[in-house]
Amino acid sequence: MIVEKTEYKGQPVLILKRNENDRYPFSFGLGKARMILESIEEIKKFVEENDNKEDKKD
Repeated sequence: MIVEKTEYKGQPVLILKRNENDRYPFSFGLGKARMILESIEEIKKFVEENDNKEDKKD
């Protein structure tokens, strides 16, 4: 995972990339970062509950 810090219209932004050639990086600002942190346990639970489902698709 590659994490880059940048700015958009003077506001701080994080960009998450799977690798250097990631064509569709995930970016978000401070407001969404706070929402993620407030919901981190629910996000972890979501991944745990659904991670096996992706393996079964292959």
